[in-house]
Amino acid sequence: MTKISIDLNVFMYPMPVVLVGTMVRERPNFMAVGWITRVNLKPPMIAIGLAKQHYTNTGIHSSKAFSVNIPSVDLLQKVDYCGIRSGRNVDKSTLFTVTEGPATGAPMIDDCPLCMECKLVKVVDLPSHELFIGEIVSAFANAEICSDGRPDTRKMKPFTLTMPDNRYWAVGDFAGNAWSIGKDLER
Repeated sequence: MTKISIDLNVFMYPMPVVLVGTMVRERPNFMAVGWITRVNLKPPMIAIGLAKQHYTNTGIHSSKAFSVNIPSVDLLQKVDYCGIRSGRNVDKSTLFTVTEGPATGAPMIDDCPLCMECKLVKVVDLPSHELFIGEIVSAFANAEICSDGRPDTRKMKPFTLTMPDNRYWAVGDFAGNAWSIGKDLER
């Protein structure tokens, strides 16, 4: 296979799409986010990368808390709306049934099958973005998306984002067991 040189602004696939919630000026605000990842096991931590000009950043800085809400593909239109409209101009909380997180008060979306409440641990200042690192202090899942007490990806129906083509994709089929399928090469 021949490799070709491509633009440095390349994105990794997949980028899970989530709704990040925080209180901004005493009102719940939600933003669609694709730059998110787990960054620590114990305690469990998540990092989200947000451009510095976002309205959501001010809420995270002041409240020291945020939520990460994993929407199903059924919420695609509302999620996209949360990505194209700023909370400065629109009250996006009216799109959802909102619950206050028990530990930090961060707003969580009942309509999302999986919600995590995070306490802000650290902010890393980058040239164009801020990386918010939060400790997961509570997590809630709809009972119907769980198998053996854990979220089941197929039942949850999450979706991803690809860039620079700006497309959403439903999560595909099961491909193999992690930390197991590679053992077949040992034989």
